[in-house]
Amino acid sequence: MIGEAWRPAARFEALRARAQLLRRIRQFFDEREVLEVETPVISIAGTVDRHIDSLEVPGAGWLQTSPEFPMKRLLAAGSGPIWQLARVFRAGERGRLHNPEFTMLEWYRPGWDHHRLMDELIELLSACGGPDGAQRLDYAGAFAAADLPDPHRASVTELAAAAAAALPSVPDSLGREADDRGAWLDLLFDGVVVPALGESPVLIHDFPAEQAALARVRPGEPPLAERFELIWQGLELANGFHELTDAAEQRRRFDTDRAWRLAQGLLYGGFQSGRVYRDRVRGQGGGLRRMAARAARRC
Repeated sequence: MIGEAWRPAARFEALRARAQLLRRIRQFFDEREVLEVETPVISIAGTVDRHIDSLEVPGAGWLQTSPEFPMKRLLAAGSGPIWQLARVFRAGERGRLHNPEFTMLEWYRPGWDHHRLMDELIELLSACGGPDGAQRLDYAGAFAAADLPDPHRASVTELAAAAAAALPSVPDSLGREADDRGAWLDLLFDGVVVPALGESPVLIHDFPAEQAALARVRPGEPPLAERFELIWQGLELANGFHELTDAAEQRRRFDTDRAWRLAQGLLYGGFQSGRVYRDRVRGQGGGLRRMAARAARRC
């Protein structure tokens, strides 16, 4: 007997609010003459990201975990600034704050750095009913505010000791080698730094070089990854990069992550390579559902 199981879980007021949010996003980018695009959902290769798993479509390819690579192909061909709302898919992500299928807003601004795009992100949030501003903290400052060691200079041993003191438990899987610094930093950031930020929106920028992903690393002491995350009410709402445009360095990072996935016995869906967009470009992405939930809570 079916009973009430056929009923959709979405509330109609939530659907109307989402539709209004979509109209505001489209108006925002239209007014700024950013081209809306739509790229394929199925790719010939899966992700090499260490923390994301792709969903395979047997006989067809892999469902995209983000529209990043096809959008960068458009940039390399001379599209200029572009944006899209894309359906994306990630294996193993299910829970109160995660779903294997969701809508991602992603846009790129050639010629911009990550600070200029942080400004535009806040303008977008304001246009969608969110806050009119956000506190800005560099990554080291956020760790200091949470009474944690300097994330750029602390050893793995020091990071592990800080985690043991601040958290109720620490995963046994975390190692103590130099290559494990990124995992310890992630643990401290998610478990200690983010909860200490409070309810107001905060932009965390200039991450450690180990956490660059596909962002540029700015030389210096210490070297800094030119990327940021927007944290609002305890959630990562968006992240962005001053995109890497060095083809050799990009391939090195892909190969490193691919080797790590293979060593961990994780599914690996192939490798994509090609021309790298060589102008300065800034990329931004965020989950639409989280944006809608936070904007609605503020109203």
